[in-house]
Amino acid sequence: MPERTAHAPGTPSWIDLSTTDPDAAREFYGAIFGWSYEVNPTDQGGEYIMARRDGRAAAGMMAQPAEMAGMPSMWSSYVTVADVDATVAKVEGAGGSVFMPPMQVMDSGRMAVVGDPTGAAISLWQPQNHIGSEVVNEHGALTWTECQTPDVAAAGKFYGELFGWTAEEMDMGPAGAYTIFNLGTDGVAGAMHPPMDGIPPHWEVVFAVDDCDACVTAAAEAGGQVIVEPFDIPVGRQAVIADPQGAVFGVIALAEPAP
Repeated sequence: MPERTAHAPGTPSWIDLSTTDPDAAREFYGAIFGWSYEVNPTDQGGEYIMARRDGRAAAGMMAQPAEMAGMPSMWSSYVTVADVDATVAKVEGAGGSVFMPPMQVMDSGRMAVVGDPTGAAISLWQPQNHIGSEVVNEHGALTWTECQTPDVAAAGKFYGELFGWTAEEMDMGPAGAYTIFNLGTDGVAGAMHPPMDGIPPHWEVVFAVDDCDACVTAAAEAGGQVIVEPFDIPVGRQAVIADPQGAVFGVIALAEPAP
């Protein structure tokens, strides 16, 4: 197996789930993604569950903290940065908010949680012994993350100042305009207006799957809810699902590249 290397600063690199029922979540995601799990104690007294695909770290899970009681289960996105403290120092000047100041996560790395000017929360990760996702763009692994916000321009300006992203608008046909955030020449994340009223600004995670329709069927059989039925977009076939505890995520079967 090739040596695992850290993600470049400015790259979305990790996702984890805060859930009201970790045991049920493990069963659900294991059924649809084939994950295995490793349970690790934390220095806060709880447990952090590492989800793996073929032995490689794909995502994390943890019980919802007591201070979040009453909030829905949710997925969080992390972006690798070279220096968490220096990045957080730029947040308020760029129009954002610091939701959780920098903290050390044992010997794994250093993190913080910030909000963009529209209120969408995103986590920052300075890797030490944990680089983030060790597998991407495969079935059951992270392939994309997108900011759903009513003010894409304001969010894009903020992330440009924080991560060096540039925004590029893409025509998605009937789905309307979609913004790609580029790091250099590589598209690393996206942004769009929420697809319906009442959805607060947030970052949505999207997993690669081999067969979108089969994954949706498996998710429904495992107790999940299909929020958006499978539909075609220029880069593949996508759907949106909520797990049995209400955490929402996307799945996509990526289109084969043109020969």
